Amino acid sequence: MLLSGEEGTEQEVTMATKNQGFQAVVELCDNCGRETSHEVSVQIRTESKKKENAEFSREPYRVTKCQTCGETNSQRMNNA
Repeated sequence: MLLSGEEGTEQEVTMATKNQGFQAVVELCDNCGRETSHEVSVQIRTESKKKENAEFSREPYRVTKCQTCGETNSQRMNNA
């Protein structure tokens, strides 16, 4: 998992559970125009530009990367 820090820096964080195997997620790739295998991850991103609010503005994003063309997309997971 990647954590976004101040000023757009990212830090990799290892989770306590171990991956017992990986199956590619098949999704539609707008760039390829067909369903392809994607690498899917969740990133915690800081949305506030102000340092005093940064710790309160972290939001989870679902990030997908097409394994065929390399196109990367992200979507905010909670739109509260």
